[in-house]
Amino acid sequence: MDSNPDDTATGGAARRPAGGGSWDAVVVGAGLGGLTTAAYLAAAGRRVLVLEQFSVVGGNSHVFRRKRRYEFDVGVHYLGDCAPGGVIPSILGGLGLGDRTEFLEMDRGGFDLIRVPGASVDMPAGWSEYRNRLVAAMPDEAEGLRTFTGICEAVGEEQRSALFESHTWSPADIANGTVAVREWGRRTLDDLFQHCGLSPKARTVLAAQAPNYGLTPRQATVARHTSVTDHYLRGAYYPAGGGQTLAAGLVEVIEAHGGEVRTRARVRRILVEDRKVTGVGLDGGETITAGLVVSNADYRRTVLDLVGAEHFSKSLANRTRNASMGMPWLVLYLGLDTDLRDRPNANLWWYDTDDIDGYFDRARTGDIGEVPFLFCSFASLKDPGNGALCPPGHANLQVMTLCPPDYEWWGAADGIEGDSTSYRRDAQYLRRKRELTEATLRAAEKAIGPLRGHITHLEAATPLTHERYTLSSGGTPFGMAEWGGTARPGTATHIAGLHVVGASTQAGNGVAGVMLGGISCASDILGRPLLALGRQGVVSGDPDLLPDRPEGWDPREVCRGSSRRARPGPGTAAREPAGTPG
Repeated sequence: MDSNPDDTATGGAARRPAGGGSWDAVVVGAGLGGLTTAAYLAAAGRRVLVLEQFSVVGGNSHVFRRKRRYEFDVGVHYLGDCAPGGVIPSILGGLGLGDRTEFLEMDRGGFDLIRVPGASVDMPAGWSEYRNRLVAAMPDEAEGLRTFTGICEAVGEEQRSALFESHTWSPADIANGTVAVREWGRRTLDDLFQHCGLSPKARTVLAAQAPNYGLTPRQATVARHTSVTDHYLRGAYYPAGGGQTLAAGLVEVIEAHGGEVRTRARVRRILVEDRKVTGVGLDGGETITAGLVVSNADYRRTVLDLVGAEHFSKSLANRTRNASMGMPWLVLYLGLDTDLRDRPNANLWWYDTDDIDGYFDRARTGDIGEVPFLFCSFASLKDPGNGALCPPGHANLQVMTLCPPDYEWWGAADGIEGDSTSYRRDAQYLRRKRELTEATLRAAEKAIGPLRGHITHLEAATPLTHERYTLSSGGTPFGMAEWGGTARPGTATHIAGLHVVGASTQAGNGVAGVMLGGISCASDILGRPLLALGRQGVVSGDPDLLPDRPEGWDPREVCRGSSRRARPGPGTAAREPAGTPG
């Protein structure tokens, strides 16, 4: 156990109590990437301040509550590789959170049910069984399927092995030392499909979970697709108590080691002088000085708004300005008066088309009068012991489909800046939302069965909803899809003291991606291979400082920030949802 890290080796400062206006490090935005970086810096002795513009930290790991009957996860639907030694357990374990986080495994025999016209595959844990099921479902394409899975399995193994061997996550570093990644990593998924001679139906089955990263087969690299697929083939899990527990544990580490987490603290400017970061400026005029700033804000907003394009090269600023974003979601949050216990503990990936490329094109332009794709996540089946999810005998689920990112299609040509809620009164926005909700419900009844007579709660979140709560460009959780034909940015920048984390950086999106980026950023700052150390059982900081969790411990309350926890108001949870309608 490394409970007293050497400040000389880590570059850390002696631990000091929170308070005052000067900090060793400021983290802007409190998604899981920013919180992971902040927790490791705090555990290494840095005096860390986390600033979050929303009322609850956690980003896409938020939960929100309705009618004191339902609790919905905004973005945590399932996690991969959570057995001992996995990526997420290693990150949490390195902070002393290993015994404080429980992962519930989904059905190893089929955690993702893929349904495409003419083919059904229940995705199991393990590449070998996955390959066997693909061949059994599409025997005429056995040779191409074996070639495809063989290449992906090799790429996945090389990528994962490299994660635990270096300080920071870098596709270039991985490619330099591997064979499969060097040959295929940066080529597109479409290139690999063509190399394997696969039909549209097989392409759709193999890329069925592409909405996990929001990119089409023509956009996604083999490395990106494989990192996600390999992640889940190592076992699929759900965090007991919901996604908010992940953020709450990281907050506990930060605060236990002298850091502070502040909510409703929106940063308007990251301050830079002579190509060095000097601090941040907040709404209301407050200035906080720090020689180290980590931005977990949306990458485009960081470069173009918070820092300013003038502080970056013209090339980088232009690539960022012109970057395309991953596809966004429409999400229906549903409560039912039936428990759905006859269903397996698995997600459903349902397609009413065998042409995934054509589907992405239609979804992007809004040609989705009849919704041909759904992702259905059944939280109450994944975490049956969590009584907050729904009343006994009820079900809690989310039904999601990709949708157009274009503001004008939604009736919000000027986006959501300024009066951020004005679009909610726009007639076109209300009509689009109503029509797409109805079409999604029609598709859900095809995919799952009769639902309407059982609905006890229904609300919809659009890309504009998502952007309003998380300030993500384009309302997507996936970050940038394309960045001027180059790899995504790393966590370091050319501005001294400025680092970036989040869904647009090289480690990728999703819980594992942003947490991996967060620990990579901390490793770069501290000069230590933190992921490898965490996997070896080395704990940063002092886990004995972590607070006890009393009966009734509420992770959402922990995530409100220390100052707001001290003065809770009546009905707070009802007034402050995340990822909810509008």
